[in-house]
Amino acid sequence: MKHSITIAGLDGIDKAAAQFAKETAGRNFIALYAPMGAGKTTFTSALCRVKGVEEDAVSSPTFAIVNEYLTRGGESIYHFDFYRITRIEEALDIGFYDYIDSGALCIAEWPENIEPLIPEDALRVHITVAPDSSRVVSWED
Repeated sequence: MKHSITIAGLDGIDKAAAQFAKETAGRNFIALYAPMGAGKTTFTSALCRVKGVEEDAVSSPTFAIVNEYLTRGGESIYHFDFYRITRIEEALDIGFYDYIDSGALCIAEWPENIEPLIPEDALRVHITVAPDSSRVVSWED
């Protein structure tokens, strides 16, 4: 089944993230596919806020590759940015499988750079920029 959520502007992103979280509950690996500047980190920030992470805690892990955020309930969320990854071994070197086997929510930006490692049951989410600059978040289950 195909799903999509349109985000008209930043003022609606938390509502969209809450709807997304509700519709995708139970999914532990979210792979975000989108071009540069489409809003992957912004959407991840909103999703983390909805999950109970402090407002200013989320940032792009472009240089660190992975950031860990804690919800108010003490649950971990792992946020990956594989933009700078040029070899699959680099993801393995950071302990990628340890993160995904932890049972914690994992959100990956630029997953196409490590495609062979993406879990089979990952939720593949696409963010597109519409002509009016709104964002469309879409996925299939």
